[in-house]
Amino acid sequence: MLFNSLDFAIFLPMVFILYWFVTGSSLKLQNTLLVIASYVFYGWWDWRFLSLIIFSTLLDYSVGLALMNTSVQRKKRYLLFLSLVLNLGLLGFFKYYNFFLDNFVEAFSILGYKIPSNSLNIILPAGISFYTFQTLSYTIDVYKGKLKPIKNLTEFAAFVAFFPQLVAGPIERASNLLPQIGNNRYFNYSDAVNGMRQILWGLFKKIVIADNCAHYANAIFNNSGIYPGSTLLIGVILFAFQIYCDFSGYSDIAIGTSKLFGIRLMRNFAFPYFSRDIAEFWRRWHISLSTWFRDYVYIPLGGSKGNVWIRIRNVVLVFVVSGFWHGANWTFIAWGLLNALFILPLIISNQNRKNLDIAAKGKMLPGLNELVSILLTFGLTLIAWVFFRAASIRDAVSYLSEMFSRTLFSIPILPHGSRFIFIIIPLFIFIEWVGREQQYAIEKLGIRWSQPVRWAIYYMITFTIIYFAGHEQPFIYFQF
Repeated sequence: MLFNSLDFAIFLPMVFILYWFVTGSSLKLQNTLLVIASYVFYGWWDWRFLSLIIFSTLLDYSVGLALMNTSVQRKKRYLLFLSLVLNLGLLGFFKYYNFFLDNFVEAFSILGYKIPSNSLNIILPAGISFYTFQTLSYTIDVYKGKLKPIKNLTEFAAFVAFFPQLVAGPIERASNLLPQIGNNRYFNYSDAVNGMRQILWGLFKKIVIADNCAHYANAIFNNSGIYPGSTLLIGVILFAFQIYCDFSGYSDIAIGTSKLFGIRLMRNFAFPYFSRDIAEFWRRWHISLSTWFRDYVYIPLGGSKGNVWIRIRNVVLVFVVSGFWHGANWTFIAWGLLNALFILPLIISNQNRKNLDIAAKGKMLPGLNELVSILLTFGLTLIAWVFFRAASIRDAVSYLSEMFSRTLFSIPILPHGSRFIFIIIPLFIFIEWVGREQQYAIEKLGIRWSQPVRWAIYYMITFTIIYFAGHEQPFIYFQF
């Protein structure tokens, strides 16, 4: 079920009414309803894959209890190994089986050996990368003694399958979400209003910005051979706003929806395109995944401790794994490596934590140095996004080669009907900049204005969403 669908527009109010007005504020009934609603939400796409979520839930619930009931370190390591192998094994089969098989066959063909390929027509279950990492974080934290295992299966099932963030995150930590699921929740009008406002902004980003950018970015990327470098630059800029508004829009809807049920999810985006270096960008982009890799891969490897070569190894490994997490294609690995190369100078020189506050905090405009840093950082992300978007390494290299040719300075050839997007994007950037010190751009927009003016803004955003709404476009990160 898509957030931007009519199905969800009917589903959400139904669950909301049942949750607050039928359960009688009974924690047990509320959690049971969340599990049922989450399974319906996920099963709307394909009921068959519910078995995978249920399997992961029962596996890590059982492993958690078993870890609690043993003090033998060898048995604990075995239980952790079992959880890692089974969870990552399922993820690997559905997501990477054909990738490894095809590359294995191709490698031998280069050597002159022909091996029959037995590729399978595998459907990638939506959200498997997200809920797999979420359940693994629980098992790892219980193993390390950072978290007590939960005994209530319904509460654990609600944690794994909580529908607002089930398909594309944020990837929640058990230490944040489980206590909220296990404690009584009461309706808070202010939180609900705030949640609705965040849902509205998420839908605006997805339907008005991302989907329209996608239409023209696809036209340029799919026909890159006929366009000059100036148009190719516009194409990657449009993709940059497409993927940001698509994914952060999903996160806004997920976080806002959770607030309607008295649950607060972690922030997943913090205005990343206003970053002044790549390290800051990665602290602000897909925060739940970045911190997951930091805590469960980077720090266990040694983090920033040790000599310079160990630090380089750790950074490169984390970014390669992060890239591969996104998809079974060499382009994602190249994207990860490129970001590692961008961030390594900052890591080596210990400048990676230089910019911790938002740009121009407390000011309306950035200074010249900040503006230049923001533009340079954005330029580096654009180069990396080409690899993320391209179908192959060869396509990405060809795209960049033409983009940085002399035709970069020619008059761009814009796809038909695309001019309006260059009015909407600057307006969007302005709103995001003004609201950059908040959790999301319109959290405080017009909060001190009179109610009629404030509601006029909300109605204008709503009508804009309705006007641009057309065919339902799946969220980009559903494929990951």
